[in-house]
Amino acid sequence: MLSINKTIENGKADFALTGRMDTITAPEFEQALRQSLDGVSELTLDFAQLDYISSAGLRVLLAAQKAMTKQGKMKICNVNETIMEIFDVTGFSEILTIE
Repeated sequence: MLSINKTIENGKADFALTGRMDTITAPEFEQALRQSLDGVSELTLDFAQLDYISSAGLRVLLAAQKAMTKQGKMKICNVNETIMEIFDVTGFSEILTIE
């Protein structure tokens, strides 16, 4: 299960994710992102409460990164050790801005 809490104002979008981003929940997150990125120049993803991310979730992050490269910037914050390890192993830590 994935819970998405989003705030959008003044060209900034903040998404706080709770739970697991996997093949079942990644499309839901992808849709929420798609609906929200018009006119957004700064995207922040808060992973403080995200327990797990699968390859499906990584694919959504990659698509979001590509979209935001054209219109602004994207950063991911509060990444736990488990997810950071996945980012390191997959090379995503080289592609994404992680704080």
